[in-house]
Amino acid sequence: MYLTMNRFRVKLGQEEAFETVWKTRDSHLKTVDGFQAFNLLKGAADDDSRLYISHTVWRDEESFVAWTKSEAFRAAHKGAKGNAEMYDGPPQLEILHSVQALSVEE
Repeated sequence: MYLTMNRFRVKLGQEEAFETVWKTRDSHLKTVDGFQAFNLLKGAADDDSRLYISHTVWRDEESFVAWTKSEAFRAAHKGAKGNAEMYDGPPQLEILHSVQALSVEE
């Protein structure tokens, strides 16, 4: 498993608009080979912003890299800079490799 996360600091008062952008956009992920799962997570707020994390699971690193170079990636991110006023700074990408995985199926 290969997991990528983007951490977003969303300005207070912009949470609903941020969530709407994510819920209504076409990510094109379901058409990409190696894509396994996506979640948008909402975290705690501080004095200025609220934490959100996009969490994407891939079969392997090669699948993720191919996604970042694809037309589907460009289409999914088209116009993303148009929402810059929602953010308290740029997103922070984190990439993780699975060391151990447990599930209810095991």
